[in-house]
Amino acid sequence: MRRVTLFVNGTSSNGKVVAVYGSLEDLLCVASSKLGIRASSVYNGNGDRHPQEDPRGPENDQTHTDWLTLNVGGRCFTTTRSTLVSKEPESMLAHMFREKDVWANKRDSQGAYLIDRSPDYFEPILNYLRHGQLIINEGINPLGVLEEARFFGIEQLAEQLETLIKSSQPPDDHSPLTRKEFIRFLLATTTKSELRCQGLNFTGADLSRLDLRYINFKMANLRGTNLTHANLSGANLERADLSVACLDGANLQGVKMLCTNAEGASLRSCNFEDPAGIKANLEGANLKGVDMEGSQMTGINLRVATLKNAKLKNCNLRGATLAGTDLENCDLSGCDLQEANLRGSNVKGAIFEEMLTPLHMSQSVR
Repeated sequence: MRRVTLFVNGTSSNGKVVAVYGSLEDLLCVASSKLGIRASSVYNGNGDRHPQEDPRGPENDQTHTDWLTLNVGGRCFTTTRSTLVSKEPESMLAHMFREKDVWANKRDSQGAYLIDRSPDYFEPILNYLRHGQLIINEGINPLGVLEEARFFGIEQLAEQLETLIKSSQPPDDHSPLTRKEFIRFLLATTTKSELRCQGLNFTGADLSRLDLRYINFKMANLRGTNLTHANLSGANLERADLSVACLDGANLQGVKMLCTNAEGASLRSCNFEDPAGIKANLEGANLKGVDMEGSQMTGINLRVATLKNAKLKNCNLRGATLAGTDLENCDLSGCDLQEANLRGSNVKGAIFEEMLTPLHMSQSVR
């Protein structure tokens, strides 16, 4: 590269110093821009017109013409040096090709400059340098083009791509999952895998009769969900919202329902009793007004749970932990409470008719 001083029509004042590279046409273009005129010819200090050749004179050779070929990831692109330099003068490509062999660029057997990047993502970048417009063909991931723009230091293009990607992303979707969508997840996992559904929204979904064993539903929204005859053995429903949901006939062996909100839910004829001895844990759960009639709940942990106005008729509560439980106005008619722990529970207004085994005063002190 050489630097020359340009003057308008032989004047000797207000000269402009410019860098000389590329072809004579490039020099005339720079002269027009710098001097504010339409430059068509170049003359030396003696008034002689410059020959129509590269302005660097005899230093030029065929290896530094304005046209060059890039081999990007095995795919060749032919372009001009000014295309790579002019649009983004501070980019890596501009620094690589502004001066002859400054970066000692490697070439293939055909003389093309080797660049180890993805050709699919490089093409939109080269077109942007040609005409200044971002155009990405169908099937090209904008994220890949963004990474290439960042790699080559083309900041303006990177900003456009970031805006494009952000605008193309769908807004946060909080709509409930459907049965069809959820079954796709189920089919993609084994029966022994713990499917992570923590915090997901299943409001009103029909999940009846599905095998939901060991799934993590912690803090999930299952309000109004249909879970009749579903297998929830070993599932984690801690702090989940099961209010007004229907779980009639569901298998709840060893289920974890700590602090779950199941107010107004229906759990008729459910099975909480695990033959392996793993006890269902509903400690601190909100079970106001639930209907659990006929459920098998041997050894269940309902400590400090709220079952006010709940229907527990004909339930098997042998060995259940009901210490500190609010059983106000509960219907416990026909229940088996043998060896159940009701110490500190609130049994105000509770109905204990037709008990299978007598309720000892030592079991309830309130």
